Amino acid sequence: MRKLNFYYGLALLAGTAVSFQSCSKGTVPPEPVKAELRAPAYPLVTIDPYTSAWSETDHLYDDAVKHWTGKRHGLIGALRVDGQVYRFLGKEETPKKTILPMADAGHWDCSYTFTKPANGWEYASFDATKWISGKGAFGTPEMPALGTVWQTEDIWVRREFTIDENLSDAQIYLIYSHDDIFELYLNGEKLVDTGYTWKNNVVLPLEGTLRNLLIKGGKNVIAVHCNNKIGGGYVDFGIFQDSDTPEAFAKTATQNSVALSATQTFYHFSCGPVDLKLTFTSPLLPSNLDVLSRPVNYISYNVVSTDGQKHDVQVYFEATPEWAVDQLSQEISVENGKTSSLTYFKAGTTEQPILEKKGDDRRIDWGYFYIAGETAPNRSYAAGDYSRVKKQFVDNGRVEVSGEAKIVAKMGEVMPVVACVDNLGKVSDRLASGKILVGYDDLYSIQYFGENRMAWWKKDGLVTMDDALEAAWAEYSHLCKACTDFDNQLWGEALAAGGDNYAKLCVLAFRQAIAAHKLLKDKEGNTLFLSKENFSNGSIGTVDVTYPSAPLFLKYNPELLKGMMNPIFYYSESGQWNKPFAAHDVGTYPLANGQTYGGDMPVEECGNMLVLTAAIAQVEGNASYAEKHWDVLTVWGDYLIQNGLDPENQLCTDDFAGHFAHNTNLSVKAIMGIAGYGKLAAMLGKTDVAEKYTSLAKKMAAKWVEMANDGDHFRLTFDQPGTWSQKYNLVWDKLLGLNIFPREVAEKEVAYYLTQQNTYGLPLDNRKTYSKSDWIVWTATLANDQETFRKFIDPLYKFVTETPDRVPMTDWFETTDARQVGFQARSVVGGYFIRMLENNK
Repeated sequence: MRKLNFYYGLALLAGTAVSFQSCSKGTVPPEPVKAELRAPAYPLVTIDPYTSAWSETDHLYDDAVKHWTGKRHGLIGALRVDGQVYRFLGKEETPKKTILPMADAGHWDCSYTFTKPANGWEYASFDATKWISGKGAFGTPEMPALGTVWQTEDIWVRREFTIDENLSDAQIYLIYSHDDIFELYLNGEKLVDTGYTWKNNVVLPLEGTLRNLLIKGGKNVIAVHCNNKIGGGYVDFGIFQDSDTPEAFAKTATQNSVALSATQTFYHFSCGPVDLKLTFTSPLLPSNLDVLSRPVNYISYNVVSTDGQKHDVQVYFEATPEWAVDQLSQEISVENGKTSSLTYFKAGTTEQPILEKKGDDRRIDWGYFYIAGETAPNRSYAAGDYSRVKKQFVDNGRVEVSGEAKIVAKMGEVMPVVACVDNLGKVSDRLASGKILVGYDDLYSIQYFGENRMAWWKKDGLVTMDDALEAAWAEYSHLCKACTDFDNQLWGEALAAGGDNYAKLCVLAFRQAIAAHKLLKDKEGNTLFLSKENFSNGSIGTVDVTYPSAPLFLKYNPELLKGMMNPIFYYSESGQWNKPFAAHDVGTYPLANGQTYGGDMPVEECGNMLVLTAAIAQVEGNASYAEKHWDVLTVWGDYLIQNGLDPENQLCTDDFAGHFAHNTNLSVKAIMGIAGYGKLAAMLGKTDVAEKYTSLAKKMAAKWVEMANDGDHFRLTFDQPGTWSQKYNLVWDKLLGLNIFPREVAEKEVAYYLTQQNTYGLPLDNRKTYSKSDWIVWTATLANDQETFRKFIDPLYKFVTETPDRVPMTDWFETTDARQVGFQARSVVGGYFIRMLENNK
């Protein structure tokens, strides 16, 4: 076995490699109602937190396909029509040349201090000899590629370097990652001042005067200051330059439209004299957990002539092994395989460090990425050099590369691709259609209290990836119909509940919410549906992420919500968590071995667990799930009675806003939790218990109204007149039919909120202009009529469709300018479905 170089790759001859199903008279699957909107990002492949690929541009060909963390997941598609190639998917992007590496390529030298330095610290002339010499990147222990652990509030870093005098004229970029408030200077000139945000791999082109700041052949310095307000902290940065390699697929198709349904994304292109329709399907069907868990998505296409003539057409897809690494510096292998009717390529790291890494800004680096299709004639397939394979398609309409049966490479040095070509022959006005499969076998998915567990679909190892690919292929037509039926059901229900803009928000939220989880079972066979806190700290199974995301799962399958709550119940009931309130989380993804978050949220998490248990009973019509966990629910209910009315200084789910005491909305949650416990007791025939807790909840609510009243609204905290906040937790009084608070409380709040809205929505409270999209929808659901509900939803829809930050939907944003503050791709957007629960009362 040799290392990959420019001159060789591997090839699988016609009928023996990755292939497509195609036909000259393609049968087009039924299509659902399609929602057309300018999304901040469009879901393409959505399987779980690790295999999650998005288009972050208006046109599918404007930029590379990316993982939700922003790292490239190489996927390119092109159509060759009568010898002319049109790129319709992704963008060629060979690895940038490194001028100043980031930590993923190796720790970098620098000097740093935790003490505020003297003025001028950002200039090259500053004397930093008394600073500490160290290695970057810097961050809290869970962060990636750490050279030095940083756990203080502030850090100042200086990194000196020289620039080659022969630097080419190609574009130069500064790339940086930070958590939280970050300032960066180049040779004394401030280039970055982020404010309170945290982002990874932000790309800043150094053009014009900024490029001129670099001193060729002389001393340069990048100086940064980072302030960590709460949670994780991180600092990493580098300088890179575009490759000089020309594009092989420079000409693009013309995109005519893009639209969404709950499980599918649809594109329509013109490629000269033919039209191409492309569909990405993620069969995340909540009622079929075997299919929902199966780690295989579809990319299907059909092509038709538009000018009445026949045209010679070939379809090209390629992928890179970037799907299977955390960092480009990791060594990968690529090889082919076959099932009884399919062929595939698979790619993965040679190291295979199964479940060895945890954290937020992480991608999977164990298991194998797959691209697969049926074995059929008139196909050509290859794995080989990034540019060479493309050139062969351009020149010949096929790929033929000879070489070894296995490739080993480091993508930071040489980028291999796996390529698939479908020769459709002469395409007329009758459709020519096909599809490929994209999937990922993670071998083991989650470490659950010390035991490595496989995904649900594996059936404890009885089902192989070959089996999954075969099943996905065989069930394609059936699943297309099932997806269309479900998509239409969801659209109709959302439209009836909240109108067109609301329905579009729910469609966009669906795949994001589900794919932020991993579905599996524990050794006793209990369902586990474990979330990852995407770009908010990487925790697994976080209760205050489960709580806002719950409405989607209450609506379409409460078994999945139980799977989110089971780990928290187990953690307490097993004695591993022995505090009298619910835990915040069960670890850092993918290691669910116990809470790793630094602070507890006692009232928050007890209230969340009690409310959601009551909600499950409501939609199922029985309290059997509560009965199974009655003892620990009782402990949590009693904790809320003692501590919930006027909470002491503590964190709540909106922890980014900091600690504070006397939180009125948190108090509402505690009261809802107690009332929920009373409802459950009544359903279980525990009449005396039900009367006791319901009566207590009503007395607390009356006291709350007295303490929180501020005239035409209610306060943010009991002790601060002239303040306000969204009381989104009140929604459960309505949805669960608890009737604990006077109806006038919600009515007064809703009327007041309408006076506080900004261009892009209702702020979270009076302290800042930022907001949370999930809570806005909950607050809107307090409204008693559609017209008022839409007054809250329409500005939120405006934010989603106008935000300049092109990432998988954020839930934390500025209501003044639609900019992302933090968070993205989180499951909490499942909370948008809360309006649809009103019919379950």
